Amino acid sequence: MLLSVGGLLLIAMLVLLASGVWIGITLGITGWIGQALFTSTPPGMNLFSAFWESNVSWELAALPLFVWMGEILFRTKLSEQMFEGLAPWLSRVPGRLMHTTILGCGVFGSVSGSSAATCATIAKVALPELKRRGYNEQLALGSLATAGTLGILIPPSITMVVYAVAADASIIRIFLAGFIPSAILMLLFSGYIAWWSVRNKHLMPPAEPRYSLAEKLRLSAALIPCVLLIVFIVWVLIAGWATATECAAYGVLGALVIAAAGGNLTWENFKAGLVGATRLSCMIMFILAGAAFLTKTMAFTGIPRELAEWVNSMHLSPYALIAALVVVYLVLGTALDGISMIVLTSAVVLPMVQLAGFDLIWFGIFVVLLVEIAEVTPPVGFNLFVLQSMTGKDSNTIARAALPFFACLVVCIAVITVFPEVVTWLPNYVMGPEKK
Repeated sequence: MLLSVGGLLLIAMLVLLASGVWIGITLGITGWIGQALFTSTPPGMNLFSAFWESNVSWELAALPLFVWMGEILFRTKLSEQMFEGLAPWLSRVPGRLMHTTILGCGVFGSVSGSSAATCATIAKVALPELKRRGYNEQLALGSLATAGTLGILIPPSITMVVYAVAADASIIRIFLAGFIPSAILMLLFSGYIAWWSVRNKHLMPPAEPRYSLAEKLRLSAALIPCVLLIVFIVWVLIAGWATATECAAYGVLGALVIAAAGGNLTWENFKAGLVGATRLSCMIMFILAGAAFLTKTMAFTGIPRELAEWVNSMHLSPYALIAALVVVYLVLGTALDGISMIVLTSAVVLPMVQLAGFDLIWFGIFVVLLVEIAEVTPPVGFNLFVLQSMTGKDSNTIARAALPFFACLVVCIAVITVFPEVVTWLPNYVMGPEKK
């Protein structure tokens, strides 16, 4: 009976989404229908309490701060400095400057926390430069579309904060858990670029002049401010000197200092960054509020409990459950953005995952990787839209160029599934095993 109620609510949600209703409002309406028709609790009172409780969280205060930090850096010349600093060290590596798309996205992603911002920022500098030097455009587009997703896997990450709040998990543990998988993913991306370059030497441009060590060090000096900001944020997190929210505040302050020192902090930049951060943060928090209300509906109806018991009665193996969730998230990724995927499914999926015996920290990284795939999956792939608007190429053309790197994402998911210690080792090593 309850599962049929869940099916009706799902149909209502899909109809609202297909009608173009905003995600946050869709969640709220669906929750209201569920409480008004299938419970005896007053939906109005629960709506107000859900909206207040979801947005008054201290942990959630980190989200708008990290968003603002990324907006500040997005409007400075940081991306150009990173490209110039990384390029000299790659002249003798197979693929040469093509690796700057991976390294640049990795470095900028670690301070922006946004996939779209990372993709757009690095593409603005890398694409014209790579095209001018004769590098293959398809390979460049594919690497940028997928490497841009590193912004949500390398801490600090907005998506990780949203998942941690939805799962009532430690933000610091989620951040720490993302480092090793992100390093593996960057190696897979760069490995494919190197392999492609060796097999297609005729498509590679002539070798560039070598840089002396002094020239390399001089050009790399532009990386110092960004590296110092990353090291500082990560260090105070690991050392326990500050919470994730306090680190986000330090990140904003550091971004302002970097922008001011580079002579790029104008009133226009400051205002634009603040307005952009406010808009994005309000959108995310509105979605979270609607999801919190829907979660209350799920709790009152008992759907998650019955669904978890139903899945348990099927005696699915852990890997079978994970395989089923991969299919579900891949399907959702064709129509929803990553944050919406998390908040729409957390109320139902998390009890199932816990009942199956999976670590919620591990599952958070698993979901983030699936969200990365969603960012490059048509028709709603945000990174595809970013590159389409910048290059004029059709989004399906960019998606085809990203297919080999898409496969790298799938390989990374397989690695952390077979070897979950890849995710859990670092947070357990730094902070000790999590108390149950």
